[in-house]
Amino acid sequence: MRLTRTRAALALAAGAALLLSACGGTTGDEQEPTPTGGATTAATEDVPLVYGVFATPLEEPWDGAIHAAITAVAETGAIRYEHVDSVETADAMTRTLRDIADNQEPAIIFGDAFAAEDAVREVAAEYPDIAFVFGSGGAEQAPNFSVFDNWMQDPAYLAGMLAGGLTTSNTVGVVGAMPIPEVNRIVNGFIEGVGQTNPDATVKVSFINSFFDPATAKQAAEAQIAAGADVLFAERDGVIAAASEHGLPAIGMMVDQQDQAPEFVVTSLLWNMQPTVEHVLEQVLAGTYEAANLAEFSFMVNGGSSIAPVNTGIAAGVPDDLLAAVEAKQAEIESGAFAVTVNEETPAGSVDVTQ
Repeated sequence: MRLTRTRAALALAAGAALLLSACGGTTGDEQEPTPTGGATTAATEDVPLVYGVFATPLEEPWDGAIHAAITAVAETGAIRYEHVDSVETADAMTRTLRDIADNQEPAIIFGDAFAAEDAVREVAAEYPDIAFVFGSGGAEQAPNFSVFDNWMQDPAYLAGMLAGGLTTSNTVGVVGAMPIPEVNRIVNGFIEGVGQTNPDATVKVSFINSFFDPATAKQAAEAQIAAGADVLFAERDGVIAAASEHGLPAIGMMVDQQDQAPEFVVTSLLWNMQPTVEHVLEQVLAGTYEAANLAEFSFMVNGGSSIAPVNTGIAAGVPDDLLAAVEAKQAEIESGAFAVTVNEETPAGSVDVTQ
């Protein structure tokens, strides 16, 4: 069933708050990150402070999507928002989280724990009155450590349908981070979608063993193009550059990446973290927050993911019947009539290009 998300709690503070536009960036020192972020005003001091603590630069779309969602909520005046990014090591994450918890006393800390799982959970246990909400491949941890992830198999399937219908070589390329469950389910959903519109197509999958290495991702894409791929799924940053240089359709990831190559990006998988942020904030304001797995808030049926509007102006064009098929399937997913398979196994035939 579609989730209902009451926004009444968000409105409690909005009337007394000014709009806040969060800003901030890299700390410049991996070993000693310094919290940075948007300045707040006296008018917003009575609303909760939310901190974003990100392991990668915000240019990396995964953390960028979380940052964008929290920023959108901040712009309603419901929260104050500050953030720090490029907290790249477990030690740096530990120091940064403790510094923020001790000196800033935020109500909520959002972030990604994949590269520092044990460290983040240890710090969360030290501050039970703060809601820690982190991207994680593990389970929630009572009383205050909630987990989420980009459950984007639904838009991946629709993007796969587009790729299957656009390829003329019957070879589609995917460049992903690494064969872990949260990446595998997206890639497998994409592959299943390709098969829906083109059962004869072959999907080549390469992993770069990194969440952010545009140069290696571009090289992997170039190799796939040399092997016959004429449509590329950029699960990692760097692939769109290769596709555009070769005049090939590409599919973006996390945020709408059409502006990177307007003639070639046909759509992007979109992750909308705002439903997750709003749900957690409602619970914190109501005093009912507890550790939970927040996966369902990222499902398309709940408004947590989608695909960007299909760019019918790409150089290759998008056939009307293909577009209609994708739109029909999207309606089925959004209504709950169709559910994309969640397959977290490593895609058959995939390769790690770093080995």
